[in-house]
Amino acid sequence: MSYDSQNPYQVSYSGFAGPAILAEEDARAAFIRRTYLHLAGAIAAFVAIEAAIFTLVPMAALDSMMQTLFAARWGWLVVLAGFIGVSWLAQTWASSETSQSVQYLGLSLYVVAESIIFVPLLYIASAFAPGAIPAAGILTLVMFGGLTALVFITRSDLTSWGKYLWCAGFAALGVVIASVIFGFDLGVWFSGVMIALASAYILYDTSNVLHRYRTEQYVAAALALFASVALLFWYILRLMMELNRR
Repeated sequence: MSYDSQNPYQVSYSGFAGPAILAEEDARAAFIRRTYLHLAGAIAAFVAIEAAIFTLVPMAALDSMMQTLFAARWGWLVVLAGFIGVSWLAQTWASSETSQSVQYLGLSLYVVAESIIFVPLLYIASAFAPGAIPAAGILTLVMFGGLTALVFITRSDLTSWGKYLWCAGFAALGVVIASVIFGFDLGVWFSGVMIALASAYILYDTSNVLHRYRTEQYVAAALALFASVALLFWYILRLMMELNRR
């Protein structure tokens, strides 16, 4: 293995190995294309899994599962803890530098985990505000498209946002856990704040696609974007359901 003394990111046997923004135009374009194709595939898989769950699982079985989940205050905390653990594992696998198969396994695991944790919210929405589901999906895609275009047009480097978003995410998680433990309603304003936070995550993740990820990390980049899109969809749907209830 030899290195170009003028470019420490250049590796002779494997091609460019630095951030996509420093790569040749063709390599950078291929990385971006692969990232968003994998994101589209993840979204399509999520939709297909949810459709299969609500089509193939008998409604009586879903009713029983939801009653069991919501009967105990700690039920949702157990699900949330499991989701956090699985998410960490999936992101670790998706960022693997030793095996592309492990990367795809991580992305697949994360999509399945998101599909499972969305079931209670979609179950409630389908019962009380079925029209909110497609509306929230469309609004999520429109907002994602606008935020993505903003970063690509301005070429903004927002990678410094990471530590602030990390703190905000943990604070939001603390509020959610407290609401479950003490039984208070988070309300419309919390959903609005979380929509803003999810939008910031999308800006940050999109900036990372341009400025941080290496050209071979399109699976990890797609997972990060999918996680932010799912978060945005969750709270847009939640906000629509709360407004519909009033």
